[in-house]
Amino acid sequence: MEKALYLNEFDATLQIIQGKWKVLILYEIHESGCRRFGDLKQYIQDVSHKTLTRQLRELEQDGLLSRKVYPEVPPKVEYSLTERGRSLIPVLDLICDWGLQNVPKTQLQRVLCEED
Repeated sequence: MEKALYLNEFDATLQIIQGKWKVLILYEIHESGCRRFGDLKQYIQDVSHKTLTRQLRELEQDGLLSRKVYPEVPPKVEYSLTERGRSLIPVLDLICDWGLQNVPKTQLQRVLCEED
């Protein structure tokens, strides 16, 4: 597979996390340590099976997730953050903080990163 070319470092970062559900996937796996496909599907209720599969594959190809397959029937697959994926969490935290400070909560369908 050919490596992507990006306009600049901002473009690279945004393209890697671009996707309606990628940030949710990353945050959920970060908070839980690892997740199975079904758990992610349940957490992100509005995502289709096809889209979740595609975005998990893209995150894996970009080196943000690792995928571990257990030799069982039915197959058991777990996803976890790589070191590269974990390095992105502080960036996502900053983006989340900015959103909480600058967007009224009434405009947010869901708040992900506010500490209770």
